Amino acid sequence: MSKKKAGGKITQHVRPAGKRLGVKVTAGEMVKAGDILVRQVGTWIKPGPGVKIGRDFTLYAVSDGIVKFGQKFGRKIVSVSK
Repeated sequence: MSKKKAGGKITQHVRPAGKRLGVKVTAGEMVKAGDILVRQVGTWIKPGPGVKIGRDFTLYAVSDGIVKFGQKFGRKIVSVSK
């Protein structure tokens, strides 16, 4: 049996880098088709007219226009209107 404790690193738990999630544009901002509007995990914000959802739940603009945030049936939505 050992009489000494193992002397390894004390701080072995390194925190992972952030995923850079969140809203990337503000309401009233002009966007082009293909611009990313929101990065999210799950559908916290739903896509409205002029917005599509990617396979990782990223919301992006389908057409050029102005970003608008709102609610529909109690759910947050983001839309792009011309």
